[in-house]
Amino acid sequence: MSRPFLMRALSVVAIGVALVGAGYVAGTYRTATITPTAALPSGPGEKSSANTNDPNSGRKVLYWHDPMVPNQHFDKPGKSPFMDMQLQPVYADDGVAAGIAVDGGLQQSLGIRYAAVRRASTAQAFDAVGTTQFDESIAEVIQSRTTGYIDQLYANAPMQRVEQGAPLASVFVPDWLAPQEEYLALKRAGADRGLLDAARARMRAMSVPLGIVAALDRTGKVQTHLTLSAPRSGVLTELNVRAGAMVVPGQTIAKVAGLSTLWLIVEIPESLALRVQRGMRVDATFEGDVTEHFSGHIREILPGINTSSRTLQARLEIANPAFRLTPGMLMRVRVRSPEQTSRLYVPSEAVITTGKRSIVIVKNDHGRLQPVEIKVGIDQGDDTEVISGLAEGQQVVASGQFLIDSEASLKSMLPRLKANAPPTESTTAPSLPAPAATVYETTGKVETVTDAQITFSHEPVPALGWGAMTMSFEKPSPSAFSDVKAGATVHFSFTQSDSGYRLTKVQPMGEAK
Repeated sequence: MSRPFLMRALSVVAIGVALVGAGYVAGTYRTATITPTAALPSGPGEKSSANTNDPNSGRKVLYWHDPMVPNQHFDKPGKSPFMDMQLQPVYADDGVAAGIAVDGGLQQSLGIRYAAVRRASTAQAFDAVGTTQFDESIAEVIQSRTTGYIDQLYANAPMQRVEQGAPLASVFVPDWLAPQEEYLALKRAGADRGLLDAARARMRAMSVPLGIVAALDRTGKVQTHLTLSAPRSGVLTELNVRAGAMVVPGQTIAKVAGLSTLWLIVEIPESLALRVQRGMRVDATFEGDVTEHFSGHIREILPGINTSSRTLQARLEIANPAFRLTPGMLMRVRVRSPEQTSRLYVPSEAVITTGKRSIVIVKNDHGRLQPVEIKVGIDQGDDTEVISGLAEGQQVVASGQFLIDSEASLKSMLPRLKANAPPTESTTAPSLPAPAATVYETTGKVETVTDAQITFSHEPVPALGWGAMTMSFEKPSPSAFSDVKAGATVHFSFTQSDSGYRLTKVQPMGEAK
């Protein structure tokens, strides 16, 4: 990793944390004025330059510092003794307005981009998931109307596809033999019309189909077998008999469900249950092929909440003319209301969500950046609805949020800042929480040794993502490591402190084992 790239990366992280901390403090206590020098005392042997003006902007400069070692103050600009970078000025008017100021050049380096809060008239919409099911309203049930036996079974098993009119089973009905023989005997004997009508009525009472009666008149042959066929094309969802089995009146032999239309069951989160209404348009996309689109309107909202998924179910019909869909398929669903409503929107990428709150970084009237807590609604494509916290036309940071570890910073630093008393001119600003005392090790050559620090030209430190560089480290005390001399090659350990990086051990290479 090159040294300039490392310096820029470390500066990015420091400025990101400063954005959250300084912005939150200034935004919470807007009426107070914070004196930065009160919170950050000057380093040993250094003095504050309270009367220095920036020759470029004319602004009063309190001091210069290295953003990576903010507690060390310098009375004039120059190169940082800690890192390969220039010292940055801290201005006296930085605490007057709310938020934190970031110069244009640094904003360009950090990739900060702004977007305006806009108002748009859109239909109420939200995303959900759904699954396909058989349309039970077009299912056909095949039952036995008489006592008989399954003489032959044409269907093999449930979930078999069948075509309309295809034979399913042949039923032998011995009880039909006697009434048909009686009818033929009366007809051959020349019985009058009344007796023949009575014989026909008896056959209808015994569930002899009209087709068999017509064939009996035409052929004069008794028929005792009935062939059951599929009333529609679809899937045999039930098959409750086997060959040779006895059937009785009212027994369900098979059930055929159609595939020309399917039910789409939409799982609506409980938090959106009050927004869904009958007649809302639904656009569905097959999860396995995003080019497949299906649409319809909610026909029914099923009562009750699913206790396991905490969702409300809505049902609609979708056409399936090519039979490409089958029950159980997962669909991505977009539910829309026909009514248009005016709402505020910001880019979804501008919203920092911590789980407990949603925050955006706003550019205020003074050109400074400060975090603002908002209440969000539902997403609309790449935009997020803002219910409260912002006004139309405000500028929010739409990129560069990677500078802020929202989960860590907002949970650990902001509550600590909020717990402090409101600052005054004599009140010190709250400090950042101390990082964990992780020990890092590397090898290097001693360049200079002073009472306060030792400067090394050291090898890379992979744990910190550092490359080889020359850098100064603090000594724990002026008398520490008194045997270490310039020019020696040593193995040393260090930790990160509030003021920089502090040495914990320095051993000449001949002693380090």
